[in-house]
Amino acid sequence: MPAHGPAKQPTTELDPRYSSALNPRPGAEDVTATDWADAQRQLETAEIFWLSTARADGRQHVTPVIAAWHDGVLYFSTGPSEQKTKNLAHDGHCALTTGGNSLTEGLDLVVEGTAEQIADPARLEEVITAYETKYGPHITSPEGTFHGIGDAFRKGDVVVFAVPPSTAYGYGRNDGVYTHTRWTF
Repeated sequence: MPAHGPAKQPTTELDPRYSSALNPRPGAEDVTATDWADAQRQLETAEIFWLSTARADGRQHVTPVIAAWHDGVLYFSTGPSEQKTKNLAHDGHCALTTGGNSLTEGLDLVVEGTAEQIADPARLEEVITAYETKYGPHITSPEGTFHGIGDAFRKGDVVVFAVPPSTAYGYGRNDGVYTHTRWTF
């Protein structure tokens, strides 16, 4: 079971090989690592994540999911017979990625960790609250895209996974200033 409680603070380092530090552009002379608090804010608000898992034969499987960041852990769900559930049963290592499509602005994030199934009712209620807070009408409104997901969590109709980060990466772009930050937990 992943650690529960206050989020563990990672060590932060800028990788100058992939940042503007080695190839400074005007305004990029003092490039620094992205602060973990900035990354967490994006994890809290990002609506779509791409989940990468490995099939039993080693082939990659990538699919979009919705996810909630709560107490330093990313949570997502899927159907019990879906490919990602099968993959995670074989190998829990995975990555969740989010970000934008702009070449000059934004912050892309990759969170690597080991997915663990969550079944504890109290913990599931916390995750449901995190989902409802984040996605609002998409989950709480009868017209919402994912309406009823909380009940599906409670009944066990879907599998809920927790991914506490082991390593995370941030790829920042700010008008030609590029950063590559690694956070190690």
